[in-house]
Amino acid sequence: MAESQTNPKPKGISPDAKTLHQILSAAAAPEGLAAALSATGIPPTPELVQDVLRLSYSNPTAAIEFFRWAGLTNKHSALSWNLMVDLLGNNSMFEPMWDAIRSMRNEGVLSLPTFISVFGSYCSAGRVKEAIMSFEVMDRYGVPPDVAAMNALLSAIYGEGGSTTLAVEFFEKTKVKISPDGDTFLILLEGCEREGNVAKAKTTFGEMVVRLGWSKENILAYSSLLMTLVRGRELEEAIKFLLVMKGKNCLPGLKFFYNALDVLLKQNDSTHAIALWDIMMDSGIMPNLMIYNTIIGILCNAGDADKAFRFLDEMVFYGVFADSFTYNMIFQCLVKHKKVHEAGQFFIEMIKNECPPTPSNCAAAIAMCFEGDDPEMAIEIWSYMIENSLSPVDESANALLIGLCNLHRFSEYRRFAEDMLDRRVKIHESTMEKLKNARYKDGRSARDTYDNLLKRWKAS
Repeated sequence: MAESQTNPKPKGISPDAKTLHQILSAAAAPEGLAAALSATGIPPTPELVQDVLRLSYSNPTAAIEFFRWAGLTNKHSALSWNLMVDLLGNNSMFEPMWDAIRSMRNEGVLSLPTFISVFGSYCSAGRVKEAIMSFEVMDRYGVPPDVAAMNALLSAIYGEGGSTTLAVEFFEKTKVKISPDGDTFLILLEGCEREGNVAKAKTTFGEMVVRLGWSKENILAYSSLLMTLVRGRELEEAIKFLLVMKGKNCLPGLKFFYNALDVLLKQNDSTHAIALWDIMMDSGIMPNLMIYNTIIGILCNAGDADKAFRFLDEMVFYGVFADSFTYNMIFQCLVKHKKVHEAGQFFIEMIKNECPPTPSNCAAAIAMCFEGDDPEMAIEIWSYMIENSLSPVDESANALLIGLCNLHRFSEYRRFAEDMLDRRVKIHESTMEKLKNARYKDGRSARDTYDNLLKRWKAS
């Protein structure tokens, strides 16, 4: 088992700690380990003990013997004891863990961090009920259970994917004696968010406001409620809460709006995305490129190129400049919805602003241009790809050839095809078959032209 996340390996390992750790790792059995450690002549200072324990989470039996050996020389520090409890708990050695806790009580070094470690170990092992029982016996060990302890246990339960039901039952029982704070409600609301429990999130938030009122310090909790509503597709409710929060001067920041819009992008909900965007802008929150790309992506997915253009044009007024990703989303939208004239103009703007289209967008655009009676723009896009070494070009090449074939522009077809073969561009068999069907109807000369091209294609 790896060392605890709360007690990682020290960044700098002293030679003495390394030596003692090597002895522990090499020990096949605890017998004789103390003698081997003593033979090194290395004094087990508190700092050294702590470093060795942090290295020994995967070797708990040897770590116990080392801890006993070190305790014969010096009284253990509170941190060393806590590390030992954490090590034992992480290895599900719960009986020895409680033995250590009782020793800590006798030594007068037991504290809240010890129990926080216990909560985490039990929850990691899927033993949430034992974690709750540990909380309930804290006062017997001289450590009063307070709101920090309650929050730590709730965090451990939710953090390890434990039972939400048990967490809620524990909270309902405990809040009678211990008043929850903002962190308590943040943990509970984040648990609702992970679970997608919209109804519970609303009631928890309502209780939070009744108990604590409104405060900027709790904006993270407010954001969690809002994200639960957004993911639960209760956007009207989310917007109502947002407006109330705005009135209370407790509106979440840019991160919330970005995350919410990202969810709406997946839900393909442009209507509520615009509503959220308007609230954000009216509140003076400055957008960045990432959030602009998200809202433009939502609009493009909805086929609303006109609104996407509006956002593209306004970006510069907020000191934000579009990138290739921005341009390609809009270009793809125009192509998908067969806006031939607009796509052609936008292509020219893209290359002027040094934001080249992607190869896949080029292929789709070439096919669209032929379908929309603008073969010259299709040829212009192809020429741009070749001149600027934009690759891969295979799909665009075949789209160009098919388009020329459909228009019976066979001399151009041959010229482009021969150039493609020279460049080792892959022309599909289906593309050649389409030309064959067209040329074999036009007499012997046309067939000979096709057959010569076919020989070159087969040889390539």
